Amino acid sequence: QVRLVESGGGLVEAGGSLRLACAASGVTLKKNAMAWFRQVPGKERESVAAISRNGDSTWYPDSVKGRFTISKDDAKNTGYLQMNSLKPEDTAVYYCAVDSRAYFPGSSPRLYEYWGQGAQVTVSS
Repeated sequence: QVRLVESGGGLVEAGGSLRLACAASGVTLKKNAMAWFRQVPGKERESVAAISRNGDSTWYPDSVKGRFTISKDDAKNTGYLQMNSLKPEDTAVYYCAVDSRAYFPGSSPRLYEYWGQGAQVTVSS
């Protein structure tokens, strides 16, 4: 059974940093592509970072490029999203997702098989 558990969310002031972690069990992250998404009420889930199966390719939307960094720690079987220079508009529930089928699924949530339960990130102005 695959399980993804996010941690590291919380409340931070604008300009601050947070690092989200996604602990995986039942799936080996070094053999799978991974992404982070976020969602606010009333809006569609959007991707904020994606990384390919072996980690050689990453993708970020312009809204977070240069501020967010996705990574995987193979030894810990944990993925991370480092978020710097946070803005109030980054406030959302953040989800990690994993796909075992494609080398680099990209940004569409429909292409990911497994999902975590979400972690709230709130950025105050």
